[in-house]
Amino acid sequence: MPDTPNGLNRVLVVMAHPDDAEFGAAGTVARWAKEGRQVTYLILTDGNRGSSDPAMTAERLAQIRHAEQRAAAMKLGVKDVFFLGYDDGSLQPTLDLRRQITRWIRRTKPDVVMAPDPTRRWTGQRYINHPDHRAAGDATLDAIIPGSDTRLVFPELLDEGLEPHQVREIYLTGSNEPDAWVDISDTIDLKIEALREHKSQVGEWSELEQTIRERAADMAKGQDFPVAEGFKYFRLHE
Repeated sequence: MPDTPNGLNRVLVVMAHPDDAEFGAAGTVARWAKEGRQVTYLILTDGNRGSSDPAMTAERLAQIRHAEQRAAAMKLGVKDVFFLGYDDGSLQPTLDLRRQITRWIRRTKPDVVMAPDPTRRWTGQRYINHPDHRAAGDATLDAIIPGSDTRLVFPELLDEGLEPHQVREIYLTGSNEPDAWVDISDTIDLKIEALREHKSQVGEWSELEQTIRERAADMAKGQDFPVAEGFKYFRLHE
């Protein structure tokens, strides 16, 4: 199983919230960017509910999280970050969301799409997966098959000049059953730096670096490298 999209130059990362890409795949994103891949972020919500501060408003938090996401992406070598502006906490895998993701797939023509694993509902006894993550994964997979590569699906996109496009590989983050691993030995420091840009979410987390390194080491068990990010992997086309 390949650990980088060798020869695959365009990557579209579709995530529910600002910071999802950094937690799940920043080491991989940084590695691919260093190798010259063109990585684009498509963030479905504004992350505008991710605070318990009584003085915070949803509008202000959305602005903060947009800025944090762009700063984190720059750390990783990602220049293009786009937001669909859905409300945090109520994302649904609707036909409209699927159409919008399909539109971005046809616009950016990625060889590789990265998204959350929608089958992950929980891990162990201490983590329930956010429903927005599951919705983002479902909508993205449905946008790839049959949305992006089938001509008569969303014919209105043809009127916009957006022809069908075949995605070649998919990497799903947060999977309980990963079957592909990426060596992030050279980029784990960048992952941690990028996560620290999400100050509204991790600002008080004193053990952030230790936790990230421990998780990456645990993910790499059984591999030939010390730290890794793991994915559920699909090779759709040669």
